[in-house]
Amino acid sequence: MTAPHTIAVLGLGRMGDAIATRLTAQDWDVVGWTRSGRTSGTVRMTGDPNDAVGMADLVILALFDGLACRQVHDDVRDSLRADTMVLNTSTIAPAEAARLARQLGPSYVHAPVLGSVPAAAAGALQILAAAGPGALDRVRPVLEALGTMRRVDDAATAAALKLVANNSLAGAVLALRDSLRQADALGLQRAEVLDVLELGQLGGLVARKRPFLDSDSAAGTADFTIGALAKDMTLLADASNTPLRSASGLADTLAEPEADIAIAATVPAVADAVLEPLRAYIRGHATGDPTHFRDAFLSTAHIEGIRDGAFVSWPLDEYCALFHGQSAPDEPIRSRRIDAVDVHGTVATATMTLSHGADTFTDIFLLVRVDDSWRIANKAYHRRS
Repeated sequence: MTAPHTIAVLGLGRMGDAIATRLTAQDWDVVGWTRSGRTSGTVRMTGDPNDAVGMADLVILALFDGLACRQVHDDVRDSLRADTMVLNTSTIAPAEAARLARQLGPSYVHAPVLGSVPAAAAGALQILAAAGPGALDRVRPVLEALGTMRRVDDAATAAALKLVANNSLAGAVLALRDSLRQADALGLQRAEVLDVLELGQLGGLVARKRPFLDSDSAAGTADFTIGALAKDMTLLADASNTPLRSASGLADTLAEPEADIAIAATVPAVADAVLEPLRAYIRGHATGDPTHFRDAFLSTAHIEGIRDGAFVSWPLDEYCALFHGQSAPDEPIRSRRIDAVDVHGTVATATMTLSHGADTFTDIFLLVRVDDSWRIANKAYHRRS
């Protein structure tokens, strides 16, 4: 069968962008589109998914979840030519994969991938591919450019196997979290602990995530987020109708959905109540809704730092007035993470890093326990551009 000439990649998040970049580097004609408006430095872009689909004989879906797949497919359905193949690399529920396979018939290939951004960039993904023989023959050159293909009987099985594989990753993350917490309680040096863990069953994970785990190293760009992993575990629990320890464990340690999965191993082991005002603060920035800040701070709180070269000390009302109930235009590419929390009886301190476009903020919080709940008493911040 003839290999595709033009490939449309719909979805340019971390994995979608890595796939599109890899195929572009392998001399495929690639056009990309993303719902968030995020741009790629290496891939030709279009602002309308129908434009991308209309010029392609292979459409790759690299989207966050089944809802996104349904919405995008519905948007471009009329632009799909009769001979256009759809290759779905997204991690979705088995029932959703089966539904898409029924809708698209022999032109659909369900192909979730094992591996993260570095594996995609190196063409080393493990791909679970389900489709008829003719369809696989047509997309095989593309799959081989991305990694190694393992044929699976049907789309639902491929989707289920991907979720089971990610469950093992979630278990490893939680095991690593528990090991590091015990080591910290014993007063062991983090670098020495990581050296030893690299020798054991968690060695591969520790080696890959060392920049996030070593307290003396600067964290790099996340290539697989805790939010995506938690989503996958919820899908698996729903599909199997079996509660998962990993699903609840990840939820308990979820500091920032867009943070790398290793953040789950380093989130401070503190009571959930201490983290709640910090999570409300994150929700305020994510949504632009000042109500979340009022939930996070004491009414007497001040927010202090240097703005436009001058020291500012805003009371809470003035700070909330800066927000107007709308997310920032670049919210899809912003990130926030809780770096440290230290509790001392009825008071606590916390540090958070916020990456907002070209600016990175370090926020330092003083929290107090009032009437059996925790609130932020004051915040000071440093801004780096």
